[in-house]
Amino acid sequence: MSTAELNKKKLDLIAWINRLSDENLIEFLDGLRSSDTNGDWWDELSINQKERLKSGIDDAERENVISSSEFWNQLRNV
Repeated sequence: MSTAELNKKKLDLIAWINRLSDENLIEFLDGLRSSDTNGDWWDELSINQKERLKSGIDDAERENVISSSEFWNQLRNV
């Protein structure tokens, strides 16, 4: 990826983040930003983030999921 493409992608991400209103998603992204890449990332997550991940795993095991295209369509409409 060229430097120009990388910079555009970063600007697109910044614009997307600025439009977010989901507090849990913002908290999750902040957790990613501040996580330590040298340790176990699970230990760096907040209790809320761990609960949300466990809930997602439970949903997947119950086959309560949506397709990738449906997910991205919903995300674009935030």
